[in-house]
Amino acid sequence: MKRELCATSEAEQAELGGCLARALSGGGVVFLRGDLGAGKTTLVRGFLHALGHKGRVKSPTYTLVEPYDVAGRHCYHLDLYRLGDPEELEFIGLRDLLAPESVLLVEWPERGQGMLPPADIVIRIAFEHGGRRLTLEASSARGEALLKALEAC
Repeated sequence: MKRELCATSEAEQAELGGCLARALSGGGVVFLRGDLGAGKTTLVRGFLHALGHKGRVKSPTYTLVEPYDVAGRHCYHLDLYRLGDPEELEFIGLRDLLAPESVLLVEWPERGQGMLPPADIVIRIAFEHGGRRLTLEASSARGEALLKALEAC
């Protein structure tokens, strides 16, 4: 199952992240793919703010993972751009993050291939006419339920 959305501004892209947060019940794994500057972190920022996070949401480019406990949920924002080897995920404690109720929002997931759990949904963000085209593709039953819930957004 697949769905395409467009965002013409940073605010719209953040709102799409908010829709994703409201539609995702429980835990899940979301892979975020796109070029540098495509807005992966903007989407995560919208997701976390929709759950009620009031603080700053920065890209974990150097720390690799930023944890957020918000609205009774454990959310982890991973940015694997600087990951040298997928095995490094073991050293940052990936296994500890993999509780069924946890949400993993993973930028550059291809760099963690073989160590990351499968995605429930893959979001591809591409530049298009001054905005962004987001292609959301379900990879599990949980991902399909999420895409169906997004129809109301």
